[in-house]
Amino acid sequence: MIDFLNPMHTSWQVWILTFLCAYIVGLSKSGLKGGTMMVIPALAYMYGGKLSVGILLPFLLMGDGMALLFYSKSSQLKYLLKLLPWALVGIVIAVYIGNNISDRQFKYSIGATIFFCWILLVVNEFRRTKLNPSGVLFGGILGISGGFATMIGNAAGPIFNMYLLTFRLPKESFISTGAWFFILLNSIKVPLHIYSWETMNWQTLHLNLVMMPALVLGAFNGKYIVGLIPDKVYRYLIYTIIFIAACMLFI
Repeated sequence: MIDFLNPMHTSWQVWILTFLCAYIVGLSKSGLKGGTMMVIPALAYMYGGKLSVGILLPFLLMGDGMALLFYSKSSQLKYLLKLLPWALVGIVIAVYIGNNISDRQFKYSIGATIFFCWILLVVNEFRRTKLNPSGVLFGGILGISGGFATMIGNAAGPIFNMYLLTFRLPKESFISTGAWFFILLNSIKVPLHIYSWETMNWQTLHLNLVMMPALVLGAFNGKYIVGLIPDKVYRYLIYTIIFIAACMLFI
C-alpha cells in the first residue's frame, strides 16, 4: 500500500508538499491564475529542475481539463490561431537548449523567463497606450517566448496571460481560452518529455494519479473563489503571485 501511495519513494514531507502542489494547480487552472507559478519552484526544489517539469506536465493537463469542464462555453478560440505557430517554434528551441544545460541552469532559465514575462505584464498594465496583441511582432515575441517557457519549465502562463489580458476578456473566457491553448501545447510536449528528455515514465505518471484527488478538490475550490474576486483585483493578484514565484526559483 505504501509503495502505491508513494511510488517515487520520497520522504512523507515531500509527499505532502507534492499533494499541496497538485491542489494549487487545481486552484490555478480553474480560476486563480498564477498559482502554478508557485508550484514550479517548489517541485524544482524537491525533484530537481528537469524531472520536476515532467512531473508537473500531467497535473497541468488535468487542471486544464477541469477548467474546460467548468468554462468551455466561454472559450474564444480565435485568439489562439496567431499565437500557436510561434509557440511551436519556441518549443523546438527549448528542446535543444534543455538537452545542453545543467539542472541549476535549467532552474535559472525558468526564473529569468518568468521575470521577463512579469515585467512585460506590469509595464503593459500601467501604460496609457496598451500593446497591440494582434500585431505580428507582438504575437511573435509572445508566442516564441511562451513556447520556450512552456517547454523549459511549464512556465508560459505569465506570457499567455499577458496576451489574453490585453483583450480585456471576461474571467470565464480568459480561463477557458487559456485552457484550450495549454492543452494543445502540453499534449504536443508529452512525447518530447518521454523520448527526448526522459522526464516522464510510469513512476512519475503513477505519482500524478495518486495526487489527482487533491487537484480535483483544488479545481472546485478555485471555481468558487474566482467568482468572488473583482476583475481588477484578479489581475493584480496574478502579477503578485508571478513575481513571488520567480524570486523563489533564484533563492
